[in-house]
Amino acid sequence: MIGRHTSFLFSCALVILLGSAAFAQQSADPLFKPVVDNPAYTKNFPRVLFDEAHYNAETVNGRYKPFADLLFSDGYHIVSNRKPFTKESLHTFKVLVIVNPLGAEDIDDEGADGPAFTPAECEAVTKWVSEGGAVLLIVDPGLYASAAEILATKLELELGKGYTTDPANSDNESTDQSVLIYSRENHLLVGHPITTGRNDAERVNRVMTFLGQSFKGRASSDAFLKLSDSAVDNIGSPAKSVSAAGRAQGIAFRLGKGRIVVLGDAAMLSAQITGSDKRPFGMNTPDVDNRQLALNIMHWLSGLLK
Repeated sequence: MIGRHTSFLFSCALVILLGSAAFAQQSADPLFKPVVDNPAYTKNFPRVLFDEAHYNAETVNGRYKPFADLLFSDGYHIVSNRKPFTKESLHTFKVLVIVNPLGAEDIDDEGADGPAFTPAECEAVTKWVSEGGAVLLIVDPGLYASAAEILATKLELELGKGYTTDPANSDNESTDQSVLIYSRENHLLVGHPITTGRNDAERVNRVMTFLGQSFKGRASSDAFLKLSDSAVDNIGSPAKSVSAAGRAQGIAFRLGKGRIVVLGDAAMLSAQITGSDKRPFGMNTPDVDNRQLALNIMHWLSGLLK
């Protein structure tokens, strides 16, 4: 038992160190323009609860400010959550967004890999979704995956324990094999209302992910970011490669009357600059459709896309 826990912590540390080395000095891109020319909602604005009550690494005033601003431009009303999840705290909202929760305040604190949510909170969220709510759950590998596992298990998700690489489908301009491309050409961007949108202007053709994890969804889930058979999960220290075939980095499914989208990488829906040369990192990366993907995900969760 002790050995397995120690191995897991080494795995978490490895992911953190790799992420720090590759994407140091990350911050929200102040030049990102979150303008939506034709907002989806001009009245009856859907209320979105953005979780900040569980030591979340991403917040609406931090690295996820571009995402929050984009949703606001599209007609959503964003509220930061600083309370435990209960029937009462959720009932006036259409969509709940949870990004990288932790079990402790800082990533290097003891217990950071512990459960971020109580069983009662997981029950409240699941019941709320089954009655018509919607959740966007975004979880990076390592400590974040461990902290979110209690909710993931409730939703019948199997999160990865390491970071995913795929040399055959990584970005040609990057030396990092965890920067993955999902496109129509490589058939890893799968047809779904989220990737199709409402018209040709909303069609998603190319998505990039950054140092994410794989996961396996429940039987009823649709993988729209499907990993190839050549993808592997890198677990432990030294890293052991395990096939990620049949797994995904983006899925959507229905639960009762509600809807859930799960992503295995938080950076893909951020818009950041990183390193001393302030490289774009996320929705602001040139020649990708991550920005439109973010809008389409929210459109599906709020019921605009069937």
